[in-house]
Amino acid sequence: MNGRFLIDTNIVIALFAGETTVQERLASGVEVFVPSIVLGELYYGALKSTRVEANLARLDEFARSSAVLVCDTETARHYGQIKSKLRERGRPIPENDIWIAAVAMQHGFIVATRDGHFDEVEGLLVEKW
Repeated sequence: MNGRFLIDTNIVIALFAGETTVQERLASGVEVFVPSIVLGELYYGALKSTRVEANLARLDEFARSSAVLVCDTETARHYGQIKSKLRERGRPIPENDIWIAAVAMQHGFIVATRDGHFDEVEGLLVEKW
């Protein structure tokens, strides 16, 4: 798939780990955005790591150089619709993943992830990196 991507936490972690496949995808000229929810997950991980200061500094630099998308009223509407459909189908997924999916659907982005939870969201475009 080509297009505009919203990257999941596991993709940023892979980028930080220097994984070639992720670096190549990002270097291919695709448009990439980061939801603020992903940054929250990454900051939490940095704060519970053994290298807190170094990880926070790296994350701060990443956040400054990224196109970060925040949640608004429209995002909340998408969130409610997604969560309702998941509940009806008996297929819950983690709350943060619902918010990430809502941001992606709001903006018409493809979620770049390694997480199978996103496959449960009806109508969401997902690509495994």
